[in-house]
Amino acid sequence: MPDITIALSKGRIFEDTIPFLEAAGIIPQDDPDTSRKLIIETNRPDVRLVMVRATDVPTYVQYGAADLGVAGKDVLLEHDGVGLYQPLDLKIARCHMMVAVRDGYDYASAVFQGARLRVATKYVKTARSHFAAKGMHVDLIKLYGSMELAPLVDLADAIVDLVSTGGTLKANRLQAVEEIMPISARLIVNQAALKLKNPTIQPLLEAFNAAIPANV
Repeated sequence: MPDITIALSKGRIFEDTIPFLEAAGIIPQDDPDTSRKLIIETNRPDVRLVMVRATDVPTYVQYGAADLGVAGKDVLLEHDGVGLYQPLDLKIARCHMMVAVRDGYDYASAVFQGARLRVATKYVKTARSHFAAKGMHVDLIKLYGSMELAPLVDLADAIVDLVSTGGTLKANRLQAVEEIMPISARLIVNQAALKLKNPTIQPLLEAFNAAIPANV
């Protein structure tokens, strides 16, 4: 069995992680976008990749099923993070956690008047912390997708979601009204593995760190 297991998710994070893997001398032997394999061998016999859902990456690392992983800050904020070390912000998969409402909705007045808002999101912990810090009372509605639909059918007054270009909001007649925080992907490491496998993991951390884009 390979000494090091790295948990990744398909899509943008995997694609953006390739330069970091290459910097560490790691080349996947299969393309997860075309392969059905969940365990991807690499050119290094001591390193393998496991492909999991983005929201599951912290869990695999936390419980030691993977030694390292790459996960978005949005996912990590919703995870309890016990047993995880987050040494590097890789500055990839960048976007913003935003509050958005339908066009014409006066969010500023609603906040000023202390209105109790219905907010749809899959980022419940993040949303709760944000509105609590503002002293706002909100009813949070947990959704798993198609967040933009909620204000359009009066399920919610606002949404909390990730926004990259804003194109999806605009196409659905929504507008971002408040930024909660910038989001990017982090390298996460199992704390026990960092101690027990340090001679192998430390060079990976150094290679990843050297590959972080400058001036981003």
